[in-house]
Amino acid sequence: METLVFLYLAIVLVVTSLLVVTNRNAVHAVLWMLVMFFHQAILFLTLDAEFLALVQIIVYAGAVLVLFLFVVYMINLRTELNIRNFHVFWPVAATVSIVMGVLAVEAIKDFKAGPVVGDMTPEVIAKVGHAKVLGKALFTQHILSFETAGVLLLVAVLGAVVLTRRIRFKGDEV
Repeated sequence: METLVFLYLAIVLVVTSLLVVTNRNAVHAVLWMLVMFFHQAILFLTLDAEFLALVQIIVYAGAVLVLFLFVVYMINLRTELNIRNFHVFWPVAATVSIVMGVLAVEAIKDFKAGPVVGDMTPEVIAKVGHAKVLGKALFTQHILSFETAGVLLLVAVLGAVVLTRRIRFKGDEV
């Protein structure tokens, strides 16, 4: 049963990912991305990663998709639709994708997991819980990385506000 659920999720994730990339309607592409994010959250649930599933839904399906929709509505898609797309490069893209897939399969083929290093063993994670172990690690061992990511996100938000803000000069009408 687990194999059937995984196969279903894998097929849906691949198909919706292709629909996101190849769809000519930007709003439909964002909606396919929403379907993809929900199926990815279900995949996280099957791996007993409840925290990641929740973050997937809240952050990606919530915040990121709303941001994408705002960007889609802010840009003028009528002019972009008239520009010749990159359909000429499909053979090159397909060749590169096949080569990268073969390289990934060759790299993963002989993979063996190394010994567990540190105090985050599967037993501890199962006993304490994913969120508690992740929170402890983030706010003790990786606090500098966590704060740096927060500052980078703040700078990105401020940059977006500055770029979308209209500058008004004296004499301009509102």
